[in-house]
Amino acid sequence: MTQNDDMRPLTAEGFAPVSGDSAEALKPSGFQPLDPGKRPERPPIWPKIILATVGLIVTTLLFFLLTARSLEVQVDAIGSATIDIDGISVPLGKRYLIRPGRYLITVQVPGYRDWQQETLVTDADSQQLLVTPAILPGRVTLLSEPAGASIAIAGQVIGTTPLQALNLEAGPTSLQITLPRYQAQQELLEVTGRGVEQTLSIALEPDWANITALAIPKDATVWIDDEPRANSGEVIEVLSGEHRLSLRAPGYIDATRDLKVVAGVNQTLESVTLVPAAGVLDLQSNPSAANVTIDGEFMGLTPLTVELAPGREHRVQVNKVGYSRKSFSLSLEKGATASRVTTLKPKLGNVAFELAPGNAELFINGRSRGRGNQALDLAAVEQRVEVKLEGYASQRLRVTPRQGLEQVVVVTLLTEAEARKAALTPEITSALGQTLVLIDPLAEPLNSFSMGASRREPGRRSNEVLHNVTLERAFYLATTETTNAQFRMFLESHDSGQIEGNSLNREQQPVVKISWQQAARFCNWLSIKEGLPPFYRDTQGIIDGYNPSSTGYRLPSEAEWSFAGRIEGESYRKFAWGDDFPPSQPVVNVADNTSALVTGRILNGYADGYIVSAPVGSFPKNHRGLFDMGGNVAEWVHDVYVIPSANAKSATDPMGALKGDNYTVRGASWALSRLAELRLTFRDYGASGRDDLGFRIARYAE
Repeated sequence: MTQNDDMRPLTAEGFAPVSGDSAEALKPSGFQPLDPGKRPERPPIWPKIILATVGLIVTTLLFFLLTARSLEVQVDAIGSATIDIDGISVPLGKRYLIRPGRYLITVQVPGYRDWQQETLVTDADSQQLLVTPAILPGRVTLLSEPAGASIAIAGQVIGTTPLQALNLEAGPTSLQITLPRYQAQQELLEVTGRGVEQTLSIALEPDWANITALAIPKDATVWIDDEPRANSGEVIEVLSGEHRLSLRAPGYIDATRDLKVVAGVNQTLESVTLVPAAGVLDLQSNPSAANVTIDGEFMGLTPLTVELAPGREHRVQVNKVGYSRKSFSLSLEKGATASRVTTLKPKLGNVAFELAPGNAELFINGRSRGRGNQALDLAAVEQRVEVKLEGYASQRLRVTPRQGLEQVVVVTLLTEAEARKAALTPEITSALGQTLVLIDPLAEPLNSFSMGASRREPGRRSNEVLHNVTLERAFYLATTETTNAQFRMFLESHDSGQIEGNSLNREQQPVVKISWQQAARFCNWLSIKEGLPPFYRDTQGIIDGYNPSSTGYRLPSEAEWSFAGRIEGESYRKFAWGDDFPPSQPVVNVADNTSALVTGRILNGYADGYIVSAPVGSFPKNHRGLFDMGGNVAEWVHDVYVIPSANAKSATDPMGALKGDNYTVRGASWALSRLAELRLTFRDYGASGRDDLGFRIARYAE
């Protein structure tokens, strides 16, 4: 086409004129005007809706693709996983296109428990989620040969074989298999899990060996651990381990040996020849305790069981002092037993009993033989004699009559009061070896005396009020103060300590640093140890009273301590050593020249050789045989501390109040040196222990 062609002018009809053939081909059509009653049709709207919807979808898809992130879900499991994401996501292999946000993701794999978790998808372009679902248990069948074995997992028994289709968690599982008479086994089973069925068969090993024991005679029986198992020569199944094997046959001595059995290792033991057993003689006599000799050899006293060599005759003799001898012969077969009862005939001796008072009753070996004087023929053996009469103390003695010899026994009964007095021994010894001497005020010239000191006496203190007391009850008083060794028998952990490097804790030093309560409890403990009634009343470890009628151990009363230390005949001692002050010889342990650095005060010019306490009994005893009454350590006494009244009536055997806050202390110590403190009337008080305060024990004689 040329430019001229393009520029042809349009005609009035709207067409460009053409020339030639073209003009002939194009003819104008007739014009038909529209019907004025009809309107033109409007194009349909649905294509526009479709177009808009497609546009929106494309726009949304483009927005999703532009804002989505890549999430890779890796499943650590065997098998095909099904992954479900609760939200819009586009799977692309193992990855998903997904917009940021929180999504509930569920993973399912055959053989595993469903995994489900809410997961946060962040703005990161590429993200990864590792899923490890839990493996389902495996189904395991356990068999054993033989059956009936006990199966335990982690020490917990789960049953006995056969065990079918057990649900066991996947992984290594340790099994403990036990069955009596079989060796215990341990198996490690790798459980596949995921519901996979597995079967484990276990062959148990026997835990015994075959043992054959041989003996002569052949009818011997074999005993294992004191249980009969078989006859000699027979095979015995014996469990592994150490056992006691015995071969036994009637009439023979058992042969015993230790047997060590190893499972599966059979043994045939060397033949054993049993030794014939001795015969057994059971011998009794009337009376008993008779001497027995067999074939000239002393065997013991009846009743007696003795073994005799079998197959030969034995000579048996039975004799007892005061009885005629009996003899007999006896032969026993091997393993046989025999019993013999021999009655001995007594030898008689004449005994005349002269009794005073004349109506006293005579008992021989517990049997009454009448009242008054008696002449009796008695067996020439020791006889138990007792003479009784109401109102009098019984007397017991032993008499041995002699055949052909007449004897006279004179018995004079004492009244109960006379007997009680006569029974008091001058001294007794405690279970701990402490010596206690008897002090009987009624047997002395002065038993009513004055305690305290005159106001005119140098060194006298205000608590030493003069007052009168009377002592009537006899009592025992320890010659020495209680030592550390003796107190530690009661309280092993006690430590008397030391002062300035000087020990107070040696075995024979007097115990110190104890309270009055501890001293009283020690007395109760010693009473119980000797079977005596406790003197003090103990309420849950607290001494809160006493029983004055008890003869158990106690602390001496203040009056008893004063009487024992001060009263000599009809006179009074001022100091433990006498009346001179200061003492010229080392007669008592007080604060001497060597004690200055410890006590700070001393008795000038006096040296006793001890800086602190001395071993008890180191200085001369007083007129009653008592040591350290005026020194070494001060001493707790029984009485609650009070200041006596000068106008009070004379008290008899005073013991003071049942309980109180403070208790009386008497006597000087290694830490004291002044005139007032060394006098025997010096009084102190307290409740707690001190390093110069101990005690000595006492008890009523009746």
